[in-house]
This record gives sequence, C-alpha cells and structure tokens, in this order.
Amino acid sequence: MPLNIRTTCIIPFYNEEYRVFQVLEVVTEIRNIVQIICVDDGSNDDTADLIEQYYPQVKLVRLPYNQGKAAAIRQGLKYAKYENILLMDADLQSINKSEVESAIQAIAHYNLDMLILRRVNAPWFVKFDRGDILLSGERIVKKKDLIKILDQEVNRYQVELAINLYMQKHKRKVRWMPWSATNTYKAKKIGLVEGYKKEFEMFTDIVLYAGFKNIVKQISSFATKKIDHDYLIEQPQNKERSL
Repeated sequence: MPLNIRTTCIIPFYNEEYRVFQVLEVVTEIRNIVQIICVDDGSNDDTADLIEQYYPQVKLVRLPYNQGKAAAIRQGLKYAKYENILLMDADLQSINKSEVESAIQAIAHYNLDMLILRRVNAPWFVKFDRGDILLSGERIVKKKDLIKILDQEVNRYQVELAINLYMQKHKRKVRWMPWSATNTYKAKKIGLVEGYKKEFEMFTDIVLYAGFKNIVKQISSFATKKIDHDYLIEQPQNKERSL
C-alpha cells in the first residue's frame, strides 16, 4: 500500500449509542484506512465500553468530561500515525464505502491539501449558504496542517470553519467530492426544543468565531471546485490493511 494513501480516521463522539456503530461497521472495512481512533468526549452512556468490546482494533481515547468536538479531535490527533487524517462524524447514516475509498485515492492523485466530502443529500436550508460543503464534518486533511490549526484557540463547534479559514489564508489546494451519507440532526437526538437550541448555539458560535466578512468570503469563493473521481473507482487496489 503506497504510504501517501495510508489514512488515519478520527471519530469524536458524545452519547452516540448505536449511531457510531453504524459508522464503524463501514469504516473498519474501508481499504487504506489503516488506523481508526474513536474519541469519547465525556459520554455518560456505555458506547465506549461497547466499542472496546466489539472493536478491539480501534484505538479508543476517553476524555474525563465533555469538552466539545475540537478538543476531542485535538486529543485523537496525538495518536495519529499517518499524514492523511479523515475526520468523520459519529452520527452518519447511509455511508457509501466506495465514496470514501475514492476520496482517499483522490487526495493523493490530485495532490490536494484537503478534500471535503460534500453532503449532497443535505436539506435545502443547509445548501442555501453552502453549508453542505463548508460545514461538512467529513473531510481529509493533512496532519501537519491540522496540528497547526488546533494549536490555535479553536473550541467546540468551530472546527470546520477554523480549518477552512486556515486553508484559505495559506492558499491550500482544496476540492470537494459528492458524499451521499447524511447526519442525524440534534432535534432527533435530544428532542425538538433542545435540538434547535443547540443548532442555534452552533450557528452563533461559528459566526462569532469567523466573523461575517470571512463567512461571506467562504460562501462566495472557498472550495468551489469539484473533482471527477469516476475512474478512481475502477482502479485495482491493494486490500492488505492493518489496524
């Protein structure tokens, strides 16, 4: 397996229960993902224990209390062995394995600094301001860049915007690919009222962090190019993998 497509997958989670197992069921079968790190962000359910029981090949990191997505990724990154870091949310549904495999090949083939998996099945209000790209939790980033980004003051819901701002500032080569998986909205996880409250907190956090001017700039000009990956699906690959 060529070194430049060996990939570490980091999955932060908080009280995700069965949803994270839907993700792991697919991710553990994806060629070229040779390390999987799950970070328990202070959950108070038994998800971490079950991961340890049923997926012993997965590196499990436990945080003592809930600190948010940025802190969870920051901790997981300390254990990452490979330069390609696939960030993946724990609440995904309908993951297409071949799309992830193609994405890992594509970042090497096109010599990209980051590849975003665009949530093409996101609802219209997410696509309205290109949130299906800009806020997608599924992306492949270079470890060296992610370390620099998370060395800054980045908290909770700010991860994706912080990555985008860094990539835009440093003129990194960024593209997107279609991604058919969908995520589970907070209203479904924790109830309508609390769910919308959390969504509003996330939106406010993002705006205050990035600033209105930077958000407009990202909507208008960041990660606007799609890459064609059809031929990558047909390429023979080495199925040898080790976790």
